[in-house]
Amino acid sequence: MTRQAPNSSALESNTYLENAIRGEDPDKGDRSRVRLLDAAHEQFCKVGIQRTSMEEVARRANLSRITVYRKFATKDSLVEQVVLREFRKYFDQFRADIELAETVDDRIVLGFVSSLRAISNNALISALIEAGPHLHGSIVGDNGRTLAMVQQFVASQLRREQRAGTIADGVDVDLVAEMFVRVAASFLMTPSDTVNLHDDAQMEAIARQFLVPMIKA
Repeated sequence: MTRQAPNSSALESNTYLENAIRGEDPDKGDRSRVRLLDAAHEQFCKVGIQRTSMEEVARRANLSRITVYRKFATKDSLVEQVVLREFRKYFDQFRADIELAETVDDRIVLGFVSSLRAISNNALISALIEAGPHLHGSIVGDNGRTLAMVQQFVASQLRREQRAGTIADGVDVDLVAEMFVRVAASFLMTPSDTVNLHDDAQMEAIARQFLVPMIKA
């Protein structure tokens, strides 16, 4: 059976993700792209993704319709890149937050709480999570690509700890990252009567009791 080659949109997203995980700004230096992403984000938050057209994004960015399609071949591609940029901002905030911690245990706890806070406070990402798989552009309806993206980022942070000797070599950081992300996603996607997502102290206690033990050999 011949393998189907990945499409250009998937390749672009993978490259963007790789740059974002390294802490680089993939949009830097491309003014038209940044203007379009800013305009799309504003329009999505104002009227929703479904009700936003490429033409409206072009008008808000004060650029031609041709420029929009030159940068983003389809609306799906534009939506995906806007969401990816929001997650890149989250990655940057995550790095800044864990710098405050002195131990790996504290970095796990701070990283978990930082993630919940950043994503739940992001208007666009929260709307996509709440919309569910029936909505165009929904995070939970993208075949797990967004969760996989965050998992890769978390795994990269855990590998840094492993290389520094703060996590034992025998720990499967990819699996641990997967568990961290799925626990966080469950809190974000499904409201709980037991856990208050916006209570940082409670979320810190949960992370210390259930997540920190996962990094112990």
